[in-house]
Amino acid sequence: MSLKSELITIASQAQEAFRVSQDLSPDVKNRILTEMSVALIQQKSLIIKANAVDLKKARSMSLSPAFVDRLTLNDNRIGEMAESLSQIAQLPDPVGEVISGWRRPNGLWIEKVRVPIGVIAIIYESRPNVTSDCAGLCFKSGNSVILRGGKESLNSNIAIYEILKAVLKKFKIHPGMVNLIATDDHKAVNELLQLNDYIDLVIPRGGEGLIRKVTESSRIPVIKHYKGICHVYVDKDARIPMAEEVCFNAKVQRPGTCNAMECMLVHKNIAKKFLPHMLERFRKAGVQIRGSSDVKKIFKDVILAEEKDYYTEYLDLILSVKVVDDLESAINHINSYGTHHSDSIITEHHETALRFLRFVDSACVYVNASTRFTDGYQFGLGAEIGISTDKLHARGPMALQELTTYKYIVFGNGQIRT
Repeated sequence: MSLKSELITIASQAQEAFRVSQDLSPDVKNRILTEMSVALIQQKSLIIKANAVDLKKARSMSLSPAFVDRLTLNDNRIGEMAESLSQIAQLPDPVGEVISGWRRPNGLWIEKVRVPIGVIAIIYESRPNVTSDCAGLCFKSGNSVILRGGKESLNSNIAIYEILKAVLKKFKIHPGMVNLIATDDHKAVNELLQLNDYIDLVIPRGGEGLIRKVTESSRIPVIKHYKGICHVYVDKDARIPMAEEVCFNAKVQRPGTCNAMECMLVHKNIAKKFLPHMLERFRKAGVQIRGSSDVKKIFKDVILAEEKDYYTEYLDLILSVKVVDDLESAINHINSYGTHHSDSIITEHHETALRFLRFVDSACVYVNASTRFTDGYQFGLGAEIGISTDKLHARGPMALQELTTYKYIVFGNGQIRT
């Protein structure tokens, strides 16, 4: 069977599974998700063994430490994967929710009701936890899913997928509800993106190159998760100890993620007080600083930033730092150089915080907190498919509600239009 024929078979089975599985009750879905969670823990040794093969290959290819970190699975991360499925099971089922209802003067009763989208294809790169997160979210929201992970995580993805599929088989769920394209042939993505007769939505999750490729090639609607150039602005009214802790966490805790801080902005009135100790702390943690000329005057161990640095998602221990004149300068910088992902202000001034929240045009905007919280699990959504930087139809962490659309249900008693 050719690759194209194989993909059409998978997509048509996913479409059939979606159609025949609409009567699954919330209780049944929750029992299955709970059992999936348990199965991941019980069989974590198999996952870690498969992941070790992927890690060995990644290191032999001299891939970056940040990439290897995203690829790595251990007891703690598998525990988080299992907990995500458990949390998804505990969340309200969005399917069938009546968003609103009203009666017309002619007696018609109209309801706007949440329904699944249909068949969703998820194209992702190195993070194998995406396999279980996306499978769980799509299943709970009534969608069938086609997963296509990166070649670097192929063995890990297969191991996770087989564990989840065994649970679905036990409950006699149509096998097309969760699908994995288990090939490293790069042509598979291009072929998949042409199957608009079968697939309703594509969600790419990965680097900017992958997302642009998918967006440009797809015949299917795409929700984009572009790069995360996230900022923290330290205002003149910031509490210094808090600012230090938030900025350090936002950059250093896990620099290879899309919600890590890539640029730190500091008000000129506080720069000389804040920057020396903060930048020394970064330096000791291995962070390379690329700063504006004002920053270099305050802290010598700085590479002079170029314009392109402010447009760069480093995904590494590299940080752009800039001194700004005021709040408006910070907002303008973020809206000009950012990617509308996640941005934070550190301030004790209430009106300043409110203005930042109002005028920074990003999916997630914070006051006195790390950008690292932009995550479905951290938001109490169980997990997320990705962080959408689009404005339609979903923005920010895409979880259960964002994996639904709606339809209108109209009840009458013989009305006709005149």
